[in-house]
Parts: sequence; C-alpha cells; structure tokens
Amino acid sequence: MSRFWYGKKGRKHPTANHKYSLVVSVAEYHRRIDALNTEELRTLCRRLKITTREDVNSKQATNIKHDQEPESFRPNLSDPSSLLQTEQIEKLTKHLPPRTIGYPWTLVYSTAKHGMSLKTLYRLMLGLDTPVLLVIKDSDSQIFGALASEPFKVSDCFYGTGETFLFTFCPDFEVFKWTGDNMFFIKGDMDSLAFGGGGGEFALWLDGDLYHGRSHTCKTFGNSILSKKEDFIVQDIEIWAFE
Repeated sequence: MSRFWYGKKGRKHPTANHKYSLVVSVAEYHRRIDALNTEELRTLCRRLKITTREDVNSKQATNIKHDQEPESFRPNLSDPSSLLQTEQIEKLTKHLPPRTIGYPWTLVYSTAKHGMSLKTLYRLMLGLDTPVLLVIKDSDSQIFGALASEPFKVSDCFYGTGETFLFTFCPDFEVFKWTGDNMFFIKGDMDSLAFGGGGGEFALWLDGDLYHGRSHTCKTFGNSILSKKEDFIVQDIEIWAFE
C-alpha cells in the first residue's frame, strides 16, 4: 500500500520507497535497546564509536593503577643498599607486614660498617620496636634472608610471630611464609642466630661470627634451600628496620 505525505501546498508525495520512511516511536526505540544483551550493546557501541561509562571507568582505573603502582613500592632508604637492587627492594616491599608500609628503611647493621659480630648485631637491636629485614650475600654472590617480626635478641626459646618469612633471589625471587605447622620462628644466643625448625634442621642458621651459614628445608616455612649450597660462607649482611 502506498503512503503519502502532504506538502505546504497540499500536494501529496509518495513515500513508500523513500530512504527516510523507517520511523519508530521513542518507546519502540528504547524497547529495542533494552532487548540487546550486554555484549550486543558493547558491539553496537564500538561500531558506532560510542564510549560507554564502563569503558571510561575501566580506562581511568587502569591509568590510576599504572600511575600509582611504581611509587607505592619504592620506600625511602636511609643509606644506599650495597646488596639489594632497586627492583629487588620493590619485590620485597610487596610482602612486608602492613605495619611497615609508609616507613623509611633504616640501616641499623651492616658488616661493612660494624664488622662481622653477632654480639654487635644484638647490641644494635636494643631499643628497636619494629620488624627487621635481614639480607645476606654469600660467597657465591647469592642474595637471600628473612623478615623477622621483631628485632633479634638472645633468647632461651623461639620467639616471633607469623609475620616472619624467608626469601631468596637464588636463582629467582621466592618468598616462604609461615605454614602454621609450628611456631619456631626465630631463636638467638651468643653462638648462633636461627630461623625456622622442625625435623631437626633450621631453615636459616648463622654462626656467632656471622661467617658460616647453613640453610635447610623446614616445616615452619615449607621452604626450599635459600642458598645455592646447604653450607655457605657469608660475604656481607645488611639489617634494615622500619622507622
């Protein structure tokens, strides 16, 4: 059936085949939009080059994450580290206890400055009330160590909490958190400093001269050997506090 429209002078014009003849009401338009599922609507928006609110929010969130992430994991250090590279510091920071975040790293002990002495190490821990990060470099140039939930001290038994963990960059970065199997976190006396236990072996052990060390698997942390060899020779040590 032909359709007509009337011009200003009353003339009627055929519109059956006119390219603008397809007209729907506003209600019908919204009904058709509502009938589209989410994926079809996104496809339509992309075809029409329409940016949706979801697209904008997603891009903003991505940009914010990229802008903030590098700075979030770059702490201020009181002294340059002789053992850790910047990327290694950033990796470790992501695993530190929440109560350390935002505090600068303060170098409280290093063998380069204070010599290789466990007695000196204990003395420099006095008065600290913060977790401490022990970083070891051995004669094979491997980097590994432990985050202790509290400063090192002479003790008759194990101390510390589940915040304590072990780490190694040998050969790749890996962190070993508390398994919950036992509470053998840290133990110190005048002859040695040790982490972890179970099965008769320590996860990490240092002698009183901070020269010889040993690493084994243990139940406390479920760790692999931190060093390249079970027995190692210490080259340098740094201990960082967060205050």
